[in-house]
Amino acid sequence: MEKKKVAVPLVCHGHSRPVVDLFYSPVTPDGYFLISASKDGNPMLRNGETGDWIGTFQGHKGAVWSCCLDTNALRAASGSADFSAKVWDALTGDELHSFEHKHIVRACAFSEDTHLLLTGGVEKILRVYDMNRPDAAPRELDKAPGNVRTVAWLHSDQTILSSCSDMGGVRLWDVRTGNIVQTLETKAPVTSAEVSQDSRFITTADGSSVKFWDANHFGLVKSYDMPCTVESASLEPKSGSKFIVGGEDMWVHVFDFFTGEEITCNKGHHGPVHCVRFAPGGESYASGSEDGTIRIWQLSPPNADDNEAVNSNGKPTVGVNEVARKIEGFHIPKEEQQQQQQAEG
Repeated sequence: MEKKKVAVPLVCHGHSRPVVDLFYSPVTPDGYFLISASKDGNPMLRNGETGDWIGTFQGHKGAVWSCCLDTNALRAASGSADFSAKVWDALTGDELHSFEHKHIVRACAFSEDTHLLLTGGVEKILRVYDMNRPDAAPRELDKAPGNVRTVAWLHSDQTILSSCSDMGGVRLWDVRTGNIVQTLETKAPVTSAEVSQDSRFITTADGSSVKFWDANHFGLVKSYDMPCTVESASLEPKSGSKFIVGGEDMWVHVFDFFTGEEITCNKGHHGPVHCVRFAPGGESYASGSEDGTIRIWQLSPPNADDNEAVNSNGKPTVGVNEVARKIEGFHIPKEEQQQQQQAEG
């Protein structure tokens, strides 16, 4: 009798409260990295392939709702309930800048060219900070119609995308004029919006629906109803043939992009899944949950062609020395060092 394969994820502990946002860096010469935001106020950086903890960015005084890395994974940014967005050195863990806001910051995103940081939140204002002149006042775009929940850049930083937590729709802003040029209509508030790696699609989750939009002409390409309320969705970046979904049922679902049929259902989280994201090579994906853990799942079964797994992102797998080079110099608090040693010992 054929034994049924059960997906065994890498489970990443460390956060003491729910994990509410995840972000993968592109592939860099040192591999790729995963940053997580949590209500515990301490964003964490990990090796994106192994899930190994690299360091914790310490300095926020409230829940962290959003996190991101720049294109080269040299800087990190985080948006927090302490009314600030912070920019960090991703090699040392040092805080580089703290941008004060007048209310909770729910979303942040680096521009593709790494020169700009976009923030949004309960103030209903989108702000663009110039990383080359961090002391200068930010540029403010037209007032958003509601509390900003998600932000992203597209069209080589010519367009900004945002959604609100208190109304449906995704708004697209012309960066040059600062005005809304298009609205993608949804019934429920959009809790997750992702621009695909090839910039062809915008993937959104609203209510119990996952939608795929043409990122250039803004037409609706696909819309699938899900079995429960979903909070996050992500499109496989290489072939675009699968997408993942996380939500209230605590499971991480894998669906066929073309038919909408469920391919896999991963069980393991002990609370609602708040965020799901594919790794840049598409060979694995991560989920973050109310239970405080991050789980990294392999897309293909482990006994698939090994060569394919090694080179699925077009690069050989990351060597220990390369990761060590990235970790070197990162400030690790003594308690955490002891905890790591005890865990490894």
